[in-house]
Amino acid sequence: MESPIKTTEQIETLKGLLTPIVKREPGPVLLCLQAVQTQYGYIPDGAVAVIAEVCNVTRADVHGVFSYYSDLKKTPPPVISVRLCAAEACQAVGGRALAAAWGEVCAADPDLAAATGTNEPVFCLGNCALGPAALVNEQLIGNANVETLKSAVTAAQNAAETAL
Repeated sequence: MESPIKTTEQIETLKGLLTPIVKREPGPVLLCLQAVQTQYGYIPDGAVAVIAEVCNVTRADVHGVFSYYSDLKKTPPPVISVRLCAAEACQAVGGRALAAAWGEVCAADPDLAAATGTNEPVFCLGNCALGPAALVNEQLIGNANVETLKSAVTAAQNAAETAL
């Protein structure tokens, strides 16, 4: 996917997003990275340099913050987000086995893997009584298994197609 931060106009638009943050917050690098990710869904190429300029720090400083926080992403998010609970309660009722099985299913089905990306673990979804729990495009699923995940992914794909 091509970076949305290449032209002078795109750079100026990004600066317009970041300048108010820099003016009101001390040490705004993390806040600027989060604002960019909110805007684009990830941190596109070119954004680190713009953030460094706006915050008056080095690109290495921005890259250090960017690489430290695992929630900040270098690539666009998958079309359908699948997040499996990695908290202890879900692990106790098969969460690790579900994560492994989901990984195997995605490895065997390139289309499914492309649509959902890799499992991004989440720590506690507050559905401990119905573990293992999962989120598929923000839909909470209790007693999750590979079949319920596949069904939720199919429903999310159909909803996306209907929305077009």
